[in-house]
Formats: sequence, C-alpha cells, structure tokens
Amino acid sequence: MTEAWDAAVEAQIRGAVQRGEFDNLPGLGKPIPGRGMPYDESWWIKSFLEREKLPSDLLLPTPLQLRRRIEQVPDEVRDLPTEQSVRDFVAQLNAQIVAWLRNPEGPRVAVRPVNADEVIGRWRAERARPGARVPATEPATAVAPARRPRRRWWPRWRRAG
Repeated sequence: MTEAWDAAVEAQIRGAVQRGEFDNLPGLGKPIPGRGMPYDESWWIKSFLEREKLPSDLLLPTPLQLRRRIEQVPDEVRDLPTEQSVRDFVAQLNAQIVAWLRNPEGPRVAVRPVNADEVIGRWRAERARPGARVPATEPATAVAPARRPRRRWWPRWRRAG
C-alpha cells in the first residue's frame, strides 16, 4: 500500500513541476537559513520569538522571571505619576512573588517580596534630582513629617548608686 501511495504522491509532484507551480517560489535560489550551523533543538521556538518580536525572558522559569522583574522595578516605576501608583505596582509584583513562594516551581532561587517603602524612597529621590522628568499630571502630595519615636508610658527609674 505504501508503494502505491508513494507513486501517487510522486505523480502529483511531477505534474506540479510540469505545470510550473514550483517556479518563482519565494526563496528560490537562496541558501537555506542555518545550513552550516550546528543543530539546535529549540530552533523553532527561537525563530517564533524573533518572528513575533517577543522577549526571550518568556523562556525563563518563573523564579528567574520574578528576579528579572525585581531588578527592573526602578525603571518601571520611574514614570509613574503618583506614589499610590508606585505602591500599587509593587503590591501587584509582591502578590505574584507570594503566589510563587506558596507553590514554588522550577529551580530553587531566592526570591523575596519587594519593600515598597524602599522603592518609594528611590522614586522620590529620582524625582528630587535636578533635571528629572516629572509628569505634569502628578497631583501635589504632601510629604509626611518624620515621626518621633514613641515614649513609653511608664517612666524609667534609675537606681542611684
């Protein structure tokens, strides 16, 4: 049966060649891409990422994706207009981190939630820098005064002596 099938396929190919259906195809006379290069098992996924213009970070395991996002936090919050929007961004990232910590998959990589106060401090410092770009839509925000340490309600008695 396979011989009959092969003969039928070969007959169709010969007929298409005689009719000229294979003439002027795109790539005619051009070398086959990747021909002289060593075989790569994931060539198809790499070509898909290039063709669709997707970042290669999508191939990383979840903890490494999270670490990469943590490293990019200062760049991502730089143009956010308000302190609340920065806090919301950090809260969303921390929710993803906590979800991964509850059910870790992939390699064991140390990933900790981001400290929102540190990010806010860097965000403020970036804006306070001379020549910093500040969006015009930012509402005036009052800076909270520094808190004094709380005094204990009982006095400390020192013993003389």
